[in-house]
Amino acid sequence: MGKQYKKLELRDIDFIKAQKLFYIASSSGKEVNLSPKGYDTLRVLDESTLLYASLPGSGNRTYRDAANNGEFTLVFHAFEGAPLILRLFCEAEIIEEGDERFKTCLDLYTLRQGIVRNLFLFHIYAVESSCGMSVPYMEYRGEREELKEWALEMDRRDALEEYKQKHFTPPDLSKLV
Repeated sequence: MGKQYKKLELRDIDFIKAQKLFYIASSSGKEVNLSPKGYDTLRVLDESTLLYASLPGSGNRTYRDAANNGEFTLVFHAFEGAPLILRLFCEAEIIEEGDERFKTCLDLYTLRQGIVRNLFLFHIYAVESSCGMSVPYMEYRGEREELKEWALEMDRRDALEEYKQKHFTPPDLSKLV
């Protein structure tokens, strides 16, 4: 069934590259955040490092948790073919636009610089695979283009940078009643 090891194996890398959906779970002493991710936003740099391009959205808990030395788990699972769940336990390093590595890393994508909020290096310290036999078969029909279209339109109107700054840190959920 499942096993745990220190770094990605070639079959893991091939599996990750084939996935259209993955999840990022994170926590830094506050609520645990779990967020589904799509688009072509993930790159495997080597057997211990992933690069993730974060697009603007409603919150930025990934940033908050990375800035506070939080723990991260990336989860991938098969919707077709042989069943498999792959979990990557990581620490995250933020690469912001002012960082000299930002442009070089961004060149690994076809995404426009303006619509990328931050980049994250995920440093893997453990990999875990499990059977995934309960995950249903599902058919991939395509990407939802709304987020990219919204970000490009905001960028065209010179409003995206202001939006990214305004939504740089997530709201303080402790104030909710």
